[in-house]
Amino acid sequence: MTILRVLVVGDPFMAADVFERALKDVDGIVVSSIQISRTDCEPPRTESESRLREYAGDPAMVVAAAAQCDVIVVHGAPVSAQVLALPDLQLVCCARGGPVNVDVAAATALGIPVVNSPGKNARAVAELTVAFSLLLLRRIPKSVRYLLDGGALAESAFEGRDFFGREASDSVLGLVGLGHVGREVAELANRLGMKVLGYDPYAPAPAIDGVELVELDNLLARSDIVSLHARETGDNRRFFNAQLIARMRSGSALINTAREALVDEDALLVAIRSGHLSGAALDVVENSSSSRHPLLDEPSVVITPHLGGATDETLERGAAMVASAVRALVNGEPLPYLVNPTYGDTVVSVS
Repeated sequence: MTILRVLVVGDPFMAADVFERALKDVDGIVVSSIQISRTDCEPPRTESESRLREYAGDPAMVVAAAAQCDVIVVHGAPVSAQVLALPDLQLVCCARGGPVNVDVAAATALGIPVVNSPGKNARAVAELTVAFSLLLLRRIPKSVRYLLDGGALAESAFEGRDFFGREASDSVLGLVGLGHVGREVAELANRLGMKVLGYDPYAPAPAIDGVELVELDNLLARSDIVSLHARETGDNRRFFNAQLIARMRSGSALINTAREALVDEDALLVAIRSGHLSGAALDVVENSSSSRHPLLDEPSVVITPHLGGATDETLERGAAMVASAVRALVNGEPLPYLVNPTYGDTVVSVS
């Protein structure tokens, strides 16, 4: 029996030992690992490296470590064309929804399958989205800021008079994007009794349980909260601009747990300061030109440091999905979660 040599590359978000635990029950492999400790990356030195995004470390380090490996398993480590050209490489596993740190085009050209872990963080991001919804409906960000600024506490039974909000069961949640995360959000929101509207030009034709599919303008006009769950593309940068925000219902709020590039944050700030929007909750924001992001100082805004997928379960789920792909390779079965555009259901033989 051929023994596959698997290299695991850990990073500060997803350590190597998470992968190692998931792979320990896969027969027919021997696992080695390296750990990237830095969160920044080397500037691109090749055309392939310039196509990579959101990676940590140095591609040259991965090339050196993977020289005699059959399988490379990564989360945020860079996998450039130089890595993919290694003579023994048969499979690249990337434990992310979007393998932006892998040169998939080069892999496809070289006949190297790439698998990812779609939806691994969907539950975690959905739970954060629903938590954000409840915070905004009950005006928690503004009430917390009020106390931090010296507002009355434990003074009387009537302190909440300035912070009347809405209950979930009397609210409308509009989801822009109905992929893995959007569908999980809809399920949780339905359990709370929320009315859920959905807009997604790429959504399948069959109805989604508990979601009324509508056009975008309809969703913006009716929703108490609009939540973004679209993947960033070349065509939707700052998709939520001043014009779209102006079409949101007066007094509604915006949630972004997807990608920072989807929102024109200057326009969002104007809408909040004018009172057109009642607040926002953001797990992703663009780098500010100033030392402090201006939205941090808005009482009705809550910002978190991209923690949507930061749960133990997310990491374990992603590692398990990767392990299933390695097991399929060993057993000569179709590879799950293929991202190469031309492969379809592929069986890769162990050479």
